[in-house]
Amino acid sequence: MTVRPFRTARGTRTARGTRTVRGLAAVTAVVAVAATATACGADASGDDHPDHRSFALQGRTLTVDSDDAALDLVPGDSDKVEVTRWFRGSTVIGSDPKVTWKWQADEDRLTLRLHCSGFIADCSARHRVEVPRGIAVVVRNDDGSVRANGFDKGLDISTKDGSVRVENVSGPLSLSGDDGSLRASGVDARQVSLRTKDGSAHLALRTAPERLDATSDDGSLTLELPGSATYRVDTHTDDGRVDVSVPRDKASAHRITARAKDGKVTVRTAD
Repeated sequence: MTVRPFRTARGTRTARGTRTVRGLAAVTAVVAVAATATACGADASGDDHPDHRSFALQGRTLTVDSDDAALDLVPGDSDKVEVTRWFRGSTVIGSDPKVTWKWQADEDRLTLRLHCSGFIADCSARHRVEVPRGIAVVVRNDDGSVRANGFDKGLDISTKDGSVRVENVSGPLSLSGDDGSLRASGVDARQVSLRTKDGSAHLALRTAPERLDATSDDGSLTLELPGSATYRVDTHTDDGRVDVSVPRDKASAHRITARAKDGKVTVRTAD
């Protein structure tokens, strides 16, 4: 009879323990590589050779649909929409990153996309959109900051994750954000709508609006109005202080509504 070597349970545990240690070492090495690969961070401003495209408008309203990129909008002197794109990206494990733009002429709609996925991916994109003067602008942005300056025919900006900065605009103004601060200054608008779910909002108007509606779920609201007019003011907050220092008149044609669930509400005259 042949006697086979006896493998103890202790020996089995030792073998498994060795494999476990080796596995942890491999995972640790991968994590270390990932940390090293993403330490620098891609910066689109480092793109020395940006791309450029022009698109012909058919109507009087431009719609920009963007995600995962910073977006700057300004009036331009051309009769076309002029777009400049800066991009830098890399992936260690994953498909090659890329950016795309798509123009839908029948809708005057510009769609901007950043495709950057993988286990180790680092990408950054920025678009500058020059819009013909006298055109209203609608922006729908999923992830990234939005800046707009100098528009006079109406501005409607909605973002899910990112800050919004607006300066020197007139015409109807609508700003909405899910996660990020909203800032608007130098505003001349009769109709203003401000909505924020998570983030503060600060609005400074140069002329008294006919109607201003501002709401916040979580974040402070600060509204600065010209002191030359009187206002019909309706304010409320579930958790926070209310401070109103503008001239008030219940019969005023300038109606201001400011409501916050969690945050301070301030309605004051502009400095």
